[in-house]
Amino acid sequence: METNHMKNLKQILILVAFLAVSLAFGPEAEAQESKFIKVTPDEVQWNPAPPFLPKGAQLAVIKGDPNEPGPFTIRLRFPPDYKIPAHKHPSFEHITVISGTLHMGMGEHLEHTNGAALPAGSFAYGPEEKYHFAWTTEDETVVQIQSQGPFGIQYFDPADDPRK
Repeated sequence: METNHMKNLKQILILVAFLAVSLAFGPEAEAQESKFIKVTPDEVQWNPAPPFLPKGAQLAVIKGDPNEPGPFTIRLRFPPDYKIPAHKHPSFEHITVISGTLHMGMGEHLEHTNGAALPAGSFAYGPEEKYHFAWTTEDETVVQIQSQGPFGIQYFDPADDPRK
């Protein structure tokens, strides 16, 4: 059985990983607030996604710090045939599909028949504290997510949580 100390240590490690990714990209957040920000595709710095996502995804922090209160923008790159089991977040998500096709659905279990295909250019809104799931098929898929920090994720089935 996992102790509270072990759970706290895991959360700290996840936050450190997120902070490392956010510090690796661009100028400090305070400096970003006072000037125009632009990011071209060649400037996006991809890193392995933190362990709260199944292996294989990559993450880039575009603006903000997902670990801190306030707005942030990230990009996620998923390989073909990637699955994110049913999970929820403490804040909303604005999801824009940049390339490929993201399949998404609402509910407590990933069900391919209970989702919608969102091709490049699509937008989706995920309300806070509502279970949802996503998957890709044959294409690499890139999405941009805008939300409010601090970021959090809770899987419906604890056995699906890749941090365990």
